Amino acid sequence: MQSPQTVVATPASPVETIALDVTGMKCAGCVKAVEKQLTQHPGVVSARVNLVTEVAVVECEAGAIDPVALAEQVTEAGFPTQPRLATKTGEKAKEALSPAERHALENRQQLRQLVIAGVLIVLSAMGHLNQHFISFPAYFSPLTNIWFHWGLATAALLFPGRQILVDGWRGLRRNAPNMNTLVALGTLTAYTASCVALLFPQLGWECFFDEPVMLLGFILLGRTLEQRARGRAAAAFQALLALQPKVARLIANPTAAGSTPRAKGNDFGGIEIPVEQVRVGEWLRVLPGEQIPVDAEVVAGQTTVNESMLTGEPVPVVKQPGDSVAAGTLNQSGAIAIKATRTGKDTTLAQIVALVEEAQIRKAPVQLLADTVAGYFTYGVLAAATFTFLFWYFIGSQLWPDVTMLSAVGVESHSAMHAVMHHASGMGGETPPLQHSALLLSLKLAISVSVIACPCALGLATPTAILVGTGLGAERGLLIKGGDVLERVHHLDIVVFDKTGTLTTGHPVVTDYLPVGNFLPEILLQLAAAAESGTTHPLAEAIGEEAHRQELTIPTAEEFYTEPGLGVSALVEGVRVLLGNADWLTQQGISLSESEQNQAQQLASAGKTVVYVAADGQLAGLIGVTDTLRPDAKATVSRLRQMGLRVMLLTGDRLEAARAIASQLELNPDSDVLADVRPDAKAAAIAQLQAQGQHVAMVGDGINDAPALAQADVGISLQGGTDVAIETAQIVLMRDRLLDVVKSIQLSRATFNKIRQNLFWAFAYNTISLPVAAGVLLPTFGLVLSPSAAGALMAFSSVSVVTNSLLLRKSLSTDN
Repeated sequence: MQSPQTVVATPASPVETIALDVTGMKCAGCVKAVEKQLTQHPGVVSARVNLVTEVAVVECEAGAIDPVALAEQVTEAGFPTQPRLATKTGEKAKEALSPAERHALENRQQLRQLVIAGVLIVLSAMGHLNQHFISFPAYFSPLTNIWFHWGLATAALLFPGRQILVDGWRGLRRNAPNMNTLVALGTLTAYTASCVALLFPQLGWECFFDEPVMLLGFILLGRTLEQRARGRAAAAFQALLALQPKVARLIANPTAAGSTPRAKGNDFGGIEIPVEQVRVGEWLRVLPGEQIPVDAEVVAGQTTVNESMLTGEPVPVVKQPGDSVAAGTLNQSGAIAIKATRTGKDTTLAQIVALVEEAQIRKAPVQLLADTVAGYFTYGVLAAATFTFLFWYFIGSQLWPDVTMLSAVGVESHSAMHAVMHHASGMGGETPPLQHSALLLSLKLAISVSVIACPCALGLATPTAILVGTGLGAERGLLIKGGDVLERVHHLDIVVFDKTGTLTTGHPVVTDYLPVGNFLPEILLQLAAAAESGTTHPLAEAIGEEAHRQELTIPTAEEFYTEPGLGVSALVEGVRVLLGNADWLTQQGISLSESEQNQAQQLASAGKTVVYVAADGQLAGLIGVTDTLRPDAKATVSRLRQMGLRVMLLTGDRLEAARAIASQLELNPDSDVLADVRPDAKAAAIAQLQAQGQHVAMVGDGINDAPALAQADVGISLQGGTDVAIETAQIVLMRDRLLDVVKSIQLSRATFNKIRQNLFWAFAYNTISLPVAAGVLLPTFGLVLSPSAAGALMAFSSVSVVTNSLLLRKSLSTDN
């Protein structure tokens, strides 16, 4: 989902994407401010900012924006930003910390912040404990002295609280107040009022220096716990980044004489170079225990490769010459030589990293309400705090005069107050009586309102859940391309499966070949194999394999032509040969006799795909091909139906063959089967279901499925499918296992439920806590929140949202 703050470029303008690393964001209001800064820059089309990953993705007119200048603009707004540059771009890239270095630095900062928060909370609590619970020995008296607490409050504001105060002031000055603005106003107001009480004891006011100290302590503690939880949420993605190899071992052509790699011995040779310098077509050597540096083809040697980082499948895969290997996978047992086929951003691992990172940026539409609220949240809280002060000062204290007696509850100890009185009398003045001031009560309630409000929870609700969900999916070979996909999965009604290569193994075999007229069976198979040699369709491969199995010579063919979804034609030794379905032959003027139609009907009724073969304008014969169901196809359909989803079959095969497959899957052959559907009509079939008010997922793997995948509310592609199908789909199953369709839907549903839980908690927390902090329970029940208690609750709200997102991993831990 794009930010509402959008500047639209002209339709003809080419668009490029810029990624920025943004720091300093504390809440959803900060996200809104950064998006506003980005979208106001000339040439920017849209901007999406993620609070958890601290990444901004900016779409802009190609060549119209300097990333460095854009980053400087955001930095000037109070959010230190730098472009995410490739390592080869020069010095600026070298200045950026690696993920490991940044993680170590954050850990040190969090530990220091945790210690400071703990010290502040303990020392500021001693006054309260001494008053209400514990009588400290005499040697603790300096720690309960009013001047000590004044010094502690002053030091807390000048040092650990300085960044909060400065950032809060910057936000207010730029007309973009944030959570730090609210905390800064609360702490400074409490500190100032206490200083007035200390310096002018004759007023009889209370001192509550402990409140700003404890408030800052809880804020720091909450943010530390929140950062650690966010780090855990991002752990899966960081682990994915760590899988990217850094170096490769370049060698000479291993297939040349004398250069074949040896699996034994120590003379492995080669020159180590940075992996980004490897070019397509170069040869590399990979030793046991090393990661494959790039996507490549094995040209020499044999080994087993652990591909679990891509597929989630722990069983190693045997690799030998001619097999493909992917970057980041682990070579386990033997030394191999490989030929680079894809490098850099084109490797499978790099594409997965890019997909996961993009998924973490894309927001769920349900977040729109939270984003809208966050944009005005701080202003609303400031208004509420002002209203609270005015109400209690002018109205509440008059309506309920006894409530001012509660103004000392939860604040500075009476012993500290007596110290102030004693200080006043020691200066020659009389000790004034303690005044229960309506002003102080109004201030405390206004401070509590400003502090307890929490836009952080709203800002963290969606990105933390998406971060955990997409990271967990990547670990299990499920690539979910964004929060918007999660929401669409949640609303699904129907799952439509392509048949060939999706529900079936995609490796059909020839079962029958029935010649017509004077054609011999061997001649029929030779002509069919020759005509199909110009295509890679599974049916063509099946016919070719059968010809090779029978050791038949395949004639030379030329002038190939393919009509997707219908058939092919080719010139085989001067004879025009046509292969395809009945419609294809009819279009070419080939007629079918009644007996031939009956033969085709019998094959189709047995669940076989019928391929018609014609030569020189006459039918030459029929070939029956069958494709067995995947082993997990029936279990997949059954579990989807148990989840309340309707399952349908969509195929270009004849209705009889489709019904035979449907019966094996226990689907209704009349209502759940869409057969004889041409590739260009598959998308229309999906659209027709959507027009009936249904939310539809399409599962496919081929080029023919791409339009339907794009049309569906959710497109699901198997990794074994074509690149265009994978690119079009919103969910990619890396393990090429059909049961992962079920797992991807379960994960999507669970993640979206976490988002809804987080948003409910964030809204409910603010809906309940703000009135309580404003004193709504004070007249009737005598309950009032001190500013420090409000700060603790605010910190708890953010931590609880992140923790709830982390529970997603636990709730799905029993899944395979």
